[in-house]
Amino acid sequence: MTPRERFIAALERRPLPGRVPHFELVFFLTMEAFGKVHPSHRAYYQWDQMSDKEKRLHRRDQAELYVATAERFEHDAIFVHPNPGTPDEQMRLLDEIRELSGDRYFLMMHGDPTFAIPDGAGMEEMSLRMAEEPEKVEDQAARSLESAVRHAERLRRHGALDGFALCSDYCFNTGSFLPLPWFDRFVLPYLKQAIAAYREMGFYTIKHTDGNIMPILDRLVDANPHALHSLDPQGGVDIAEVVRRVGDRVCLIGNVDCGKLQTGTDVECIESARYACVEGKKAPGYVFSTSNCVYTGMALERYELILDVWRREGIRD
Repeated sequence: MTPRERFIAALERRPLPGRVPHFELVFFLTMEAFGKVHPSHRAYYQWDQMSDKEKRLHRRDQAELYVATAERFEHDAIFVHPNPGTPDEQMRLLDEIRELSGDRYFLMMHGDPTFAIPDGAGMEEMSLRMAEEPEKVEDQAARSLESAVRHAERLRRHGALDGFALCSDYCFNTGSFLPLPWFDRFVLPYLKQAIAAYREMGFYTIKHTDGNIMPILDRLVDANPHALHSLDPQGGVDIAEVVRRVGDRVCLIGNVDCGKLQTGTDVECIESARYACVEGKKAPGYVFSTSNCVYTGMALERYELILDVWRREGIRD
């Protein structure tokens, strides 16, 4: 099976012998690994002034870096972050990656139209609008959903894309940012509609949110994504408990502790990776991953350390 086929088998919770699949939402350590800045960290201030040849070179360089990362670190899927992110450039970059790798890897992009936790500057305003102007907030949510579905339909017609990672974060380490009645009103209906629309088009969906998802776990699964990511242990999410509660209903992706990868000991990193492998592979569908991404500031050696654990411990009996 190709990496893409293995990843899809996990998303569909089909029997998959051998090692469980692996991917990372983002691998930012491209400077350390390849001597190149990650595509999403590049600033193309003069993009509109570039010649077509210069644009092609930039696009090709991004595509080569995504494929090189997947090959070196045995990722089964690639989360593409087009830069620039215009619709035309998204499709051109997807085509470049497909030209380089064929159908070897599962390709996904961000596609979450739902409200996420706002930054500090917008948190108070968002909360007040939900309390004082709920109908306007619902209208905004509906328009965002409509725009996302239109864009997904264009991507479907173009081809090349396999699915979406829905990356709106809903939770702090203490639980949902929104009170549950507000979550049920302003987020959940639109999440369900987005996933249903994407499924109807033939796309796979991975719902990502950090933090303590346990108070909304059943709601997230009822929205019918193919997978949940990141099962954050720093938010108190125990993958063994998630497997017990919903492992037969959704593929699970995670949950190696990112905090330990940056500030813990080697032993703690190994233990976290082993626990994720041993408990995660009890579910019909499981993909090994960190609990967020391989972010800037993390030691590459730490990431390589947990990959060694995955190679030993991530094999189904």
